[in-house]
Amino acid sequence: MVRKIIASVAFGSVLLLPLAAAGPGDAVAAQPSLVGAAAPSGKTGVYKNCTAFNAKYKHGVGKKGAKDKVSGKSKPVTTFKRSTAIYKKAMANNSGLDRDKDGVACEKR
Repeated sequence: MVRKIIASVAFGSVLLLPLAAAGPGDAVAAQPSLVGAAAPSGKTGVYKNCTAFNAKYKHGVGKKGAKDKVSGKSKPVTTFKRSTAIYKKAMANNSGLDRDKDGVACEKR
């Protein structure tokens, strides 16, 4: 008897693998865990937190025309990537990436 299992590969890709029926003494290899890993490509727009987001976009991403909101004597970050499409996709999947609501997600020097 052959069964099929579904394995999640690289956040969203689905792969069907044939799996022979295992007997009582058969060992099954463990699959590597993807829990907590950063998304491997910016195409998915899914990032767990700003650390994972900054691995792809070093200084953050902001909407076109957005300006970093700062307090005190610190200077605003101006080196972030400007892309409304990337910003919207990232925010749709994790609204916590732009905590100060200035239109720039995960701004960082």
